[in-house]
Amino acid sequence: MPAGGLSEARTPEERAALIEAGRLLFARPCTFFYAAQRIDQLPPTGLPEVAFCGRSNVGKSSLVNALTGQKALARVSHTPGRTRQLNFFNLGDRLTLVDMPGYGYAQASKSVKADWQGLMFDFLRGRPTLRRVFLLLDARIETKAGDRAAMELLNDAAVGFQIVLTKADGAKPFWLRKRQEEAEALARAHTAGHPLVIATSSETGLGIPELRAEIAALAA
Repeated sequence: MPAGGLSEARTPEERAALIEAGRLLFARPCTFFYAAQRIDQLPPTGLPEVAFCGRSNVGKSSLVNALTGQKALARVSHTPGRTRQLNFFNLGDRLTLVDMPGYGYAQASKSVKADWQGLMFDFLRGRPTLRRVFLLLDARIETKAGDRAAMELLNDAAVGFQIVLTKADGAKPFWLRKRQEEAEALARAHTAGHPLVIATSSETGLGIPELRAEIAALAA
């Protein structure tokens, strides 16, 4: 089974093995265990970590819930910008999932936005157990300036990131193909970008097995 994930799978058998590893990993219990609003509140490093970041209301919480098969593990808020802390989840004592604060909420004050960006950068730069950040982009709309800024921040922090398109069920096929191509080009334009872009839907389950497989390849 290729350790690098689906992008390095050379045969249908290798791909199937990765998909199964992802299924088995996410069949394990996943529980919330810590929250931090400041960098000095972070829990000690331990298990490998993967983080999820994206614009407010991009569907981060829904995606985490879909991955883990739990409807309410991550709080789904109807008020964008509500999550202002790093939330940590233990996945079967194999991996830690980190739900990062959303960015780009128009009604958030400048000081709050600055605090979020500072927390994100400090976490990214100083977390040796962080294996990858999954950067979520809404498949239905164009890439925003905040998304591009997040890519630059990740690149500057020298943290590998992989683009995940969310809410793909709400995008027309031609638009989804366009978004996929655009996201792949954006990933190639950054040294920290991962080449494989995964389109997902928390509603239909599209791309969930593939994303689980990618995450499983990063687990201990």
